[in-house]
Amino acid sequence: MKNMTRRDLFKSLVPTGGALVFSHKLLANIAASCGLTPPQAEGPFYPVKNQNDKDWDLTQVKNRPHSAKGQVIWIQGNVMSEDCRPVSNALVEIWQAAASGRYNHPGDTSGLELDPNFQYWGKAITGTNGEYQFKTIIPGHYPAGDNWIRPPHIHFKVFARGFHDLTTQMYFSGSSFSEEKGKFIEKLNQQDRLLSKLSRQEQEQVTVEFLEGRGRFDVVLRTV
Repeated sequence: MKNMTRRDLFKSLVPTGGALVFSHKLLANIAASCGLTPPQAEGPFYPVKNQNDKDWDLTQVKNRPHSAKGQVIWIQGNVMSEDCRPVSNALVEIWQAAASGRYNHPGDTSGLELDPNFQYWGKAITGTNGEYQFKTIIPGHYPAGDNWIRPPHIHFKVFARGFHDLTTQMYFSGSSFSEEKGKFIEKLNQQDRLLSKLSRQEQEQVTVEFLEGRGRFDVVLRTV
């Protein structure tokens, strides 16, 4: 069978209308290697305040008439085991900065603008084939210390019975082409102190290309 590119696979899974369509045959292509998703630091801004709206759509806050600022994106993927089996009923949490780069967290004293129409934190439960989705925006970059600007990224935390909990971060491939690497990159990724701790292969696992606002981030968990 002809090998499917990541783009071909994504097009086959997500029709124009945006509905999630999965088959066991296609799932084998999604996680062909089923290498464990590398863990990353939780960071200082894990949500500490409860919020009324904590679903999978972070672009619209319940009972507010306006949508979040920023470029809207869809993140879709599968949670899988090391042996390439889908993990259903897994809890997937994400949290991130707004388009300004500000977190809705008391520890964020950057002074950047808060967006009252952005949800900041959401969760989803995986389906029968381990599928999940989120609608959100591309977060802004922000200063994290002397001579360190964190690139746009989204934090993930995944819980599933029979598996070790996983905390990691998802990065964006960007729009600048690197002759050396032969691909599109986010320049700030190259300078990030957390991302640089991962091997090149691990960096590729957590860096996602978005096509027409849609990207895939598949998660592979370690069995207990």
